[in-house]
Formats: sequence, C-alpha cells, structure tokens
Amino acid sequence: MRVVLGADHGGYELKEAIRTHLETQGLEVLDLGTNSTDSVDYPKYGFAVGNAILKGEADLGIAVCGTGLGISIAANKISGIRAVVCTETFSARMAREHNNANVLTLGGRVTGVGLALDIVDIFLKTEFAGGRHARRVNLISDLECGGKI
Repeated sequence: MRVVLGADHGGYELKEAIRTHLETQGLEVLDLGTNSTDSVDYPKYGFAVGNAILKGEADLGIAVCGTGLGISIAANKISGIRAVVCTETFSARMAREHNNANVLTLGGRVTGVGLALDIVDIFLKTEFAGGRHARRVNLISDLECGGKI
C-alpha cells in the first residue's frame, strides 16, 4: 500500500510520528511536507494529498493540521476525494467501510500520538464494504460530476 502524507505547521509533529510508524510497517510513504513547525497554509497540503491520490501516486492519504478540520475541508474540494476527520477508531473504521473515505485527517493539537496511530492503523486496514454503501458513495460522486439528487 502507498500512503501520501501532508501537514501544515500544526500537524507537522504528528505527521512525522505517523510517517515513522508507517515506514516501520514497511508501507511506501510519499511525504509532501511540511517539514517544520514554521507557519504555512493548510489548504496547499490538503490539495496536494488529494491530487496525489487522483494521480495514482498513492492509494490512501493522511493529512494533519491543528484540528484536522481545515485540511479536511481543503482536501474535500478535490473532486473524487472523500476526506474525513476522525478522533476515534470507530469513525475511522466506518469511514472506510461505509463511505470509502480515501483521506484521513487528524488534529495534531487535539489527538495524542498513541490514539492517532491506532486511528491510522484502523483506517488503513479497513476495506470498503461495497453493496448498499457503494450506491450511496456513487450518489456523492454523481453530484461531483454535475448530476442532481
């Protein structure tokens, strides 16, 4: 599995912990930065993570800002990206299983490293269930392509 990472300054330290964790598991990691705690604009990193997935450079993405909220909003502006903020493991499992989420966002200032790594592991290991859930995800995709509900 190939995972793309991106973070702003508020998520930099958590991103680094996640990167190390994933590399220890032998996963291929594409780290798009940022590479310090110097102030940067979170939308650029949300867009970069989403675009890397659409280009086929990664299978799933993880984006981190201070709360996970802003970077999620930014990533969700990319058609085909389904970014979700998760603060516990049940939501991470359901986001993949029911919503086929392809970007996990986390808050470096609100989620501790231990919990964040558990959330990451669940998100990456859970498969999309398909079935009735595929129909619902397709409704979202259709709307992104100009369809109507």
